[in-house]
Amino acid sequence: MKGIKQVSTRGMGRPEWLALRRKTVGGSDAAGIIGLSKWSTPYTVWADKTGRLPDKPDTEAMRLGRDLEDYVARRWMEETGKKVRRLQAMLYNPAYPFAHADVDRMVVGENAGLECKTTSTLDMKQFKGVEFPEKYYAQCVHYMAVTGADRWYLAVLVFGRGFFIFTLERDQAEIDALMSSEKELWNMVENDTPPCPDGSEATSDALQVIYSDTQDRGVDLFGRETILSEYLQLKQQKKSLDERIGEIENIVKNDMKQAERAVCGAYAVTWKPQVRQTFQAKSFSKDHPNIDLSPYYKESVSRPFKVTEKELDIKEAV
Repeated sequence: MKGIKQVSTRGMGRPEWLALRRKTVGGSDAAGIIGLSKWSTPYTVWADKTGRLPDKPDTEAMRLGRDLEDYVARRWMEETGKKVRRLQAMLYNPAYPFAHADVDRMVVGENAGLECKTTSTLDMKQFKGVEFPEKYYAQCVHYMAVTGADRWYLAVLVFGRGFFIFTLERDQAEIDALMSSEKELWNMVENDTPPCPDGSEATSDALQVIYSDTQDRGVDLFGRETILSEYLQLKQQKKSLDERIGEIENIVKNDMKQAERAVCGAYAVTWKPQVRQTFQAKSFSKDHPNIDLSPYYKESVSRPFKVTEKELDIKEAV
């Protein structure tokens, strides 16, 4: 990796590591920047890099992934006969001053790296019969860009169900496209100019966090009449569509009667009973008044979004 700067992370605590990775775009940010992640978006990456979002809590899944990283690397070496070495450092390429790479392993005797992943059986279908998993594609392209590697290997452990290996060859056109998007995003970070929010749940959650400290005041949304009108029209269309969907369901249910399954040409329909148990907190408290349930209630704060059309004031009409 000629010309690549290395900043050691050996002995670095998690808070310090998080602060370092926030200074540039990393491999885990890449998918969100180009719209290939349901967990992050250009807006959430921007908000994170500008310090508007708190550090993500260290979850059990994240810890398990770190703890099993060495096992996945060893399994990959057993399967391929290749050897890897661990780099405890952030890597920086002068060609991309806005980016860094914190890679899992580098392959010995080869200009290549290895990304180690662990996931649940719910993700199994993402790895069977695919050339390369989409959810990890941008991350590996990012690593090839920063390190200058010719290829990147991916090893995925699906708990108790399988071990999958993939290879991604260097494609300069793909690298150029990704790094162009990352540079554009980083310019927004440096200028403190947010990307246009999208409609994803990740962006909605970020906005809820960033603007949780509200003020009792109003603002003039000058120039937003068109999209507010569109919003109300779409809400009405959605209501009509939901009603039509419900009507179709009820027609078919009436046709099926007691039957749990039905077929119609290329379509299969199921209408099976399901049992769902819910905890009746009020009834429990009534029967056990001496037990304090307050520690088991989760308090959440929300900001409901509502648009209404104002009635035209008589004075305005004159």
